[in-house]
Amino acid sequence: MKEFAAKLFARYVVFKNNQWIKSPIRAQEKTLKQLINQAKNTQFGIDHSFDQITGYEAFKEQVPIRDYEGIRPYIDQILDGKEDVLWPGKPIYFSKTSGTTSGAKYIPITKESMPTHIQAARDALLTYIHTTGKTAFINGKQIFLQGSPTLGEKAGIALGRLSGIVAHYVPSYLQKNRMPSWETNCIEDWEEKVEAIVKETLPEEMTLIGGIPSWVQMYFEKINRQTKKKVSEVFPKFSLFVYGGVNFEPYRSVFKNLIGKQVDTIELFPASEGFFAYQDQQNQEGLLLLLNNGIFYEFIPVDEFGSENPARYSLAEVKEGINYVLILSTTAGLWGYNIGDTVSFVSTKPYRLLVTGRVKHFISAFGEHVIGKEVETAMKAATAGTAIRINEFTVAPQVAPKEGLPYHEWLIEFDVEPDDFQTFAKNLDAAMEAQNVYYKDLIQGNVLRCLVITPVVRNGFQAYMKSIGKLGGQNKVPRLSNDRKIADALINLNSNGKQ
Repeated sequence: MKEFAAKLFARYVVFKNNQWIKSPIRAQEKTLKQLINQAKNTQFGIDHSFDQITGYEAFKEQVPIRDYEGIRPYIDQILDGKEDVLWPGKPIYFSKTSGTTSGAKYIPITKESMPTHIQAARDALLTYIHTTGKTAFINGKQIFLQGSPTLGEKAGIALGRLSGIVAHYVPSYLQKNRMPSWETNCIEDWEEKVEAIVKETLPEEMTLIGGIPSWVQMYFEKINRQTKKKVSEVFPKFSLFVYGGVNFEPYRSVFKNLIGKQVDTIELFPASEGFFAYQDQQNQEGLLLLLNNGIFYEFIPVDEFGSENPARYSLAEVKEGINYVLILSTTAGLWGYNIGDTVSFVSTKPYRLLVTGRVKHFISAFGEHVIGKEVETAMKAATAGTAIRINEFTVAPQVAPKEGLPYHEWLIEFDVEPDDFQTFAKNLDAAMEAQNVYYKDLIQGNVLRCLVITPVVRNGFQAYMKSIGKLGGQNKVPRLSNDRKIADALINLNSNGKQ
């Protein structure tokens, strides 16, 4: 009966969502109009003449692109107790995130924006049910490895990590099957928390497991060590892995080994600023961009970003295969807001995209502008058809080597190492040249030499994250960076022999 009801509800939700999927531009035009109308009497709306905005062209003229520092003066007004600043009334939450230049960032969540996070996560699962017909997972226990739901307060507004805030909104019909217990979920120390989760879940019939891959991997490894069994032997009915935050491909072979079988996956694209997309098909590339959740999207070509007057496109103007910086205006009161993510469309009927990286996460020490998607695709190509398994990796430039030409250094934590590191490095370098023509030109022009692989000690990435106070939760290691801060820290861990 439960599975039958789930299929009926899934069918209804997919039918309803098809209305905006089939009319995407109209949906976005409607969203922009509603956002402007609702916020025209706020401080931001008055400052930017919302009452004179009649369409997208006028909106671009009145509302410049901003990052967190750009909206910080308005956030400070909210923190001082003022209402109707970015959005009518006050936020009901601040989602606290770590900023690289701004220190702690306080992202507003309003009574209008909060439900969209829950609805999108629900619709992702219902869409999976509708497209696959698989419902067995709803009968077992389900877990999402997440941050603590314990909330603090800032200026009278509840404050927490997004995953902890969302934990307060788990629907009642899922509470019975939800794990871990509230008490375990509130444990702040990540290693202690994972130990407690393993203890609680081992006796249960887990069917759905979700979280950022690197931290779910930690959970699976502890299960393997304690039971001496594969995850699928411990949880025979485990059939669905839900993840977000990073590309799963570099982890896929490791997960298959830990689990002992292939399971279906659903990729999500959530952030404190909104829930943007989810995987709606098991056999097609890309995530369905959500156009019905109070977010108006804009896109700036990455190669123009940072110029004095970059092109700024609405959804109607985007093209497949172009790398764009994602810009948002939302029911949380973010306007022309750069969240720092880059995306590329693989389809415009419907609009499906890939998350290609972060604006600040790239290597361009020599003008090559290598991005996250390129290093991840190269790693996938170089390990395909081999026994090599990768736990984690990051890439950094070495501009001043002790001898020889500069190079890109790949710091890799292996689960199964290559038999021949030199051959693997050559294959990986060839895969990188296929991904980035500028990198290829630098190699062929003898500006750079072939990449160098530095193995990282077992659990080295976890040790690094712990050393900077970011072990677990929503935190993740950047795939690449244009400096050597992370690389040097990992090398230092190597030299100290930390396991």
